[in-house]
This record gives sequence, C-alpha cells and structure tokens, in this order.
Amino acid sequence: MPAQTAPPNSPAQRTDPSVRQVLMPLAGIALLLLLAACEERPAGAAQTPAAPPPPAVTVFTLQSVAVPVTSTLPGRTAPFRVAEIRPQVGGLLEERLFTEGERVTAGQPMFQIANAPFEAAVQRAEAAVARAEATLRVTTSTVNRFRTLARAQAVTTQNLENAEAAMIQAQADVMSSRAALDTARIDLGYTLVTSPVAGRTGRANVTVGALVTASQAAPLVTVAQLDPIYVDLTQPSARLLQARRDVSSGALRRPSADRAVVRLLLEDGSEYPLPGEVQFSEVIVDQGTGSVTLRAVFPNPDQLLLPGMFVRAIVEEGVTDRALLVPQRSVLRTPRGEPMAFIVNGEGVVEQRILRASRAVGNDWLVTEGLNPGDRVVLEGFQRIRAGARVNASERNVAAVGS
Repeated sequence: MPAQTAPPNSPAQRTDPSVRQVLMPLAGIALLLLLAACEERPAGAAQTPAAPPPPAVTVFTLQSVAVPVTSTLPGRTAPFRVAEIRPQVGGLLEERLFTEGERVTAGQPMFQIANAPFEAAVQRAEAAVARAEATLRVTTSTVNRFRTLARAQAVTTQNLENAEAAMIQAQADVMSSRAALDTARIDLGYTLVTSPVAGRTGRANVTVGALVTASQAAPLVTVAQLDPIYVDLTQPSARLLQARRDVSSGALRRPSADRAVVRLLLEDGSEYPLPGEVQFSEVIVDQGTGSVTLRAVFPNPDQLLLPGMFVRAIVEEGVTDRALLVPQRSVLRTPRGEPMAFIVNGEGVVEQRILRASRAVGNDWLVTEGLNPGDRVVLEGFQRIRAGARVNASERNVAAVGS
C-alpha cells in the first residue's frame, strides 16, 4: 500500500519552521526543571514534620524543714470557779452589801439577814451552859465528899456510885450545852452572807425585805471567778491518739506529752493576746460525736473573756523536724480522689506519685508518704504533661514557692 501523505492544507504542513525553532528550546527547559525537582525529592518519599520540643514546666526541689504542727479546734469559755451563794439560815433579808456586776473578794459581805432571833438563841445557849456547869460543880463536890466518907465507911458504896453517875451526867450536859452554844453562834455568823470566792457578781435574785430560807433552791447571787478562765475544746479522739503516738515516737517534740500551748481566735476574728495551756483531756469519749474534751486555762486579767463565748483555739501539738511541705497547688487528685503530684526524675521524665497528706500548714500540705527529700515536684505546667513524658524543667527557689 502506498504511503499516505498529509493533505496539502493540514496543520502540520501549515506550521512555520521558525515557530518550531522557538518551541523546541522551551520544551527542553521544562524537561530540565522537572528532572531537577525529581533529584531534590525522590519519587515515593513522604514529607516528615519536625518533632516539637519537650514542654516546659517549673519545678522546685523538696527539702525537709522543721515545722510547728497545730490544730484548730472549736471551744467555749467557762468560769474558773462558780459560787452560787445561798443562805444557810432562814430569815428576813435586811440589806444587800454589794453592787451587781462588780468584783468582790473572798470573804466579802454580800447580804445581811435579820440577826436578832439568832442573838437571842446565843444568849439562851450561854445560859444553858452556865446552868450545866453549875450542876457539874455541885455533883463533883458531892462525889469528892462521898469518896472521903466511903473510906471511913460512913456512906454506902451505892450512894458513892450514884453520886459519880450524877457527876458524869452533869459533864455530858455541859458538853451538850457548849455544843448548842457553838451552833447558835455559827447560825448567828451565817446571818452575814459572804462570798466564798473572789470574782465578779451577777444580778441579785432577791431584794431587800425578802424572806429567805436555809439551802433554798434559788441562789441569792452567783459569783464567777474569771481570772484565770477555762476554755473547753472538742477534739476527735482519733486525732488525739495520733498526736500522742507522734510524741511517743519522736515524730513530734514538745516539753510534755500532756501539755500544749494554745492560742485563741475570738468571735470577731481577732487573736487573744495571751497564750494558754492545755491542762488535761477527758478520759471518756462522747459516744454521739466520737470526740473528747480538752480543757485549757488562760490568764484573763482584763476579763476580756466572758463565760459562754465561742472561740477557736490553735493548739500547738509540737514541732516536726523532718516535715515535707508541698504547695497546695502542686497537689492534684486522681479519678479515684487520691492526692497525687508530678515529679521530674534525673532523666527529665515525669513520674506520678500518690501522696498521703496529714494536714494543711498555711498554704502547704504536710506530706507524710509518697515523696522524699530531693524530689523535684512540678509547680507549674500541669496541662502539658503526663506520666512518662519528657519535659524541660526549670528550677524555682523554695523561698519563692512559699511566697
């Protein structure tokens, strides 16, 4: 078959030779650019992004320090002594000898009861004593005379024995009448009612002219000794036992295992200026609350503390010499609610530690388990880390952490 030729008017025959000369170099340049791109990026190779740097965190090095351990307990004030003054004899109240609300001393007169009947009773008792003593003198003389006659057998033995019996009876009458005289004088003294203690008086419950009786139910007035003053505190029994164990083991040191210094916070939030001391703790645990009562005593010279006031007491349980304090913002919670903290080990890797924190000390937790001195605890940057991740840790001064 003869070869086919292009038609005379086809595009191939219409292309100008000069145009072909321009297009050929351009096609060569495009081919060279394509080959250069293939050399820089081999076929089949994927572009790998650069790895991000480790996250930055702030840490501080944990150190053991000596820290005073305190507990804040609720309490109420109570008077050191309370005397409810009641009459010990009955009669008409003639006079009140004090001003309500003032301070009184021990033995100071408070009330005067009409004493005329009691003075008369004393006089009767004195007369009875004189009569008994006269009878005793007569019987004693008779016995002495009968004894002389008996030796001469001038009287019978029966007469002597009767005389001696009469003398013994007269002696008993003298003793009885003297006791009655003492009782009458004591009753006369009771007509002047005095204060048995020093303290501050309350309001009087009777007025002048009232008829009072011995040992009546209602007191005439109440006197409370306010200097010093008691503060009764409530503490859970478990905390009390733990504190005693810590003192016994040496974890806490203080001068005495049963004594502790106490400071008071008043109802308005101010601090009472004078410190007190725990005197004792109850030996019986309240079954309803599971707590025991601690009694502290405070000096109260200005009588700023009044009975019945609600206070908060800061009890200094002792000083622990190897305390580990961790800022509260460094302690997190696991999904189970356990306290935990992140630390950075020597290789720059994050570790998670479960903690045991016994109490708060200011803005820190006192950690007893889970951390050791020298651990680097994460202070800032929790959102960017997890356990096992490598981090870039920067140290912060311990003093700066506390601030």
